[in-house]
Amino acid sequence: MAKLRELTYKEVTSRLKKLGFRYYRSGKGSHELWVRDSDGKVIPVPHHKGKSIRKGTIRAIIRETGLSVNKFFEL
Repeated sequence: MAKLRELTYKEVTSRLKKLGFRYYRSGKGSHELWVRDSDGKVIPVPHHKGKSIRKGTIRAIIRETGLSVNKFFEL
């Protein structure tokens, strides 16, 4: 069972790319919007240089993808 942990922006976006998401546009502030064309799902991803994305935000991103924590960390 994978343990939820902080990830870098690069780790999150590489997993999203494997799930069919692509960069769509910048959102408010330092967030980006990533979209999956197959179903139109849009996920905001924070992009703060030099900072990891916190566990609560990672959990929200995983929930939006529709995967379990284990499946997301297996990617």
